Amino acid sequence: MKIAYLDCISGISGDMTLGALVDVGVDLEVVQAGIDSLGLPSCQLVAEEVKRHGFRATKVTVQHEPEHAHRHLHHITEMIDSGTLSTSQKDLAKRIFTRLGEAEAKVHGTTIRKVHFHEVGAVDSIADIVGSAIAWDMLNLQQIHCSAIPTGHGQIQIAHGRCSLPAPATAELLTGIPLAASDIEAELTTPTGAAIVATLVDQFGHMPSMTIEAIGCGAGDRDLEQQGNVLRLILGHTQEQSASDVVWVLETNLDDLAGEVIGHTCTLLLEAGALDVFSTPIQMKKSRPGVMISVLCGAEQIAGLEQILFRETTTLGIRRQQVTRSKLPRQSQTVDTAWGEVAGKLVHHPDGHTVFAPEFEACKQLATQHAVPLREIMDAARRAHGLG
Repeated sequence: MKIAYLDCISGISGDMTLGALVDVGVDLEVVQAGIDSLGLPSCQLVAEEVKRHGFRATKVTVQHEPEHAHRHLHHITEMIDSGTLSTSQKDLAKRIFTRLGEAEAKVHGTTIRKVHFHEVGAVDSIADIVGSAIAWDMLNLQQIHCSAIPTGHGQIQIAHGRCSLPAPATAELLTGIPLAASDIEAELTTPTGAAIVATLVDQFGHMPSMTIEAIGCGAGDRDLEQQGNVLRLILGHTQEQSASDVVWVLETNLDDLAGEVIGHTCTLLLEAGALDVFSTPIQMKKSRPGVMISVLCGAEQIAGLEQILFRETTTLGIRRQQVTRSKLPRQSQTVDTAWGEVAGKLVHHPDGHTVFAPEFEACKQLATQHAVPLREIMDAARRAHGLG
């Protein structure tokens, strides 16, 4: 299985990502051809070898004519759709920009359609994101891992004035992602970099078991005094056909709560970021029928999820246990059907075959919109993957 590890000791940005991808061997001319198809004004990607605190890295600079356009998300997605990128490259680029749009909309209290892309709507940011999407797709990876993310500290000037680090959109994008402490007074992770990892990465933590095949280093703009301002991209392969990680199981037994309240509580737990929530009928003391609520989550979510359980139910205590789980490699994918696009997960099995699992909500929306049975949408999505 071909995998990658992002070592973000000095954070991550769009240009650092693109630099690391080019440094690891992605053909810059192919990326440039994709950027050229977007119709951006005189946009040229220039790669050069630089030193950052004594370490060699590739710096990719986006050269373009001056412009003052403030684009909306639909302007950028239309630009991407008009290009000659492959379907998977367009899908990845649009998903990254959508994550950015959702974060900006929440920060500024508006809708994703109305939000203005300021810094990230400029030519260089569009080239960084779309170029990275092209390059990631060219690597044809089955899984992407990433270290904890340092954001730096201090204040920076943005289009809306001065703000503390991490910038508001960056913090929103990194919600639920492990952060690393850093005493460097600088913006180490940008909204673009945060959107890339939030969209792409399958698992955060230490470097996984792997055989290294190639290493690429992408340079940031400044040369930090304390350390090399470099993003390392490590490519390799592993014989493991399933990934493993450690999660927590929270459980509580209830015998005096209405079923509607249990259902409501489960919904709140999922909305708060639980990996999974389920209930099991049980028999309690004195032969009383009851229900056990089980919650699967990461360590950083325990406190918030337990608070929901204590607030919404009559429980007096919650059990915790740490468990390991094996996971089949999977990646996000979108397929085209006669009724529209359907998002889902492409799952890789140990024998090499893949299965496309369409997202229920995406299928439900199309089924409702077109008055078509839900099962037809789901079957069509699976067939579309097979044809692709």
